[in-house]
Amino acid sequence: MTFWIALALVLLGVVSGGWAIALLVGTGLFEVSQTAFWLRYTSRHTVQVGAETMLGRVVEVAEECRPVGYVRVQGELWRAECEEGARPGEHVRVTGRNGLLLTVSREPPPS
Repeated sequence: MTFWIALALVLLGVVSGGWAIALLVGTGLFEVSQTAFWLRYTSRHTVQVGAETMLGRVVEVAEECRPVGYVRVQGELWRAECEEGARPGEHVRVTGRNGLLLTVSREPPPS
């Protein structure tokens, strides 16, 4: 954006001579370095989306799991299977996933 402003200033005659060249080169280098920085910065982290991000998360049981019930994950209800069984309000850890069915295990109560 700054390069286009500098170009407009040169074309309108506000900046002329050696200063015009310096302004265009400087703003061009600034634009290139800024673009390179943001491309590098944003590509450092992989995007984490989908059901895979729930693995290892501690969630609350919404409907009794004996062995299949529902858990609440970030405000969403997910079908879950808990071999040990869990009552509503208990906390369980997501250990796996099979399609849209989460596999959970009981989390020991906090001490």
